[in-house]
Amino acid sequence: MRTWTVRPGDIDRKWYIVDAEGKVLGRLATEIANVLRGKNNPQYTPHADCGDHVIVINADKVAVTGRKEEQKIYYRHSGYAGGLKSITLRNQREKFPERIIEAAVKGMMPKNPLGRKMLSKLKVYAGSDHPHAAQQPEALNL
Repeated sequence: MRTWTVRPGDIDRKWYIVDAEGKVLGRLATEIANVLRGKNNPQYTPHADCGDHVIVINADKVAVTGRKEEQKIYYRHSGYAGGLKSITLRNQREKFPERIIEAAVKGMMPKNPLGRKMLSKLKVYAGSDHPHAAQQPEALNL
């Protein structure tokens, strides 16, 4: 008896859509990361990208608990000396609401080339409309 492992031709990728309105950020990001990694599929293999595509809509209406609106800070660096920039969650929500969910999910993915490839299957939109209607996404119940 030989051990079966998933091959790229065996993977049947699905498209899921998630409405982030009123959902708590961390709990939502955990479920999205599991779907992107493929942990919801029975043929999950840790060393292969067997996850599905996820579309997140209404990213600007995601909920956070406690005082994270004022206390949570996002950092980025330009690469130059003294180029560290910081922005609070409230300001990030006003300027780039997609980055809130992208950063939360990125923190829950593997920190290697495979994790970056899996993260490319995440599509986040601030509003309720998206350009992926042709893929016929299914609603993901969280």
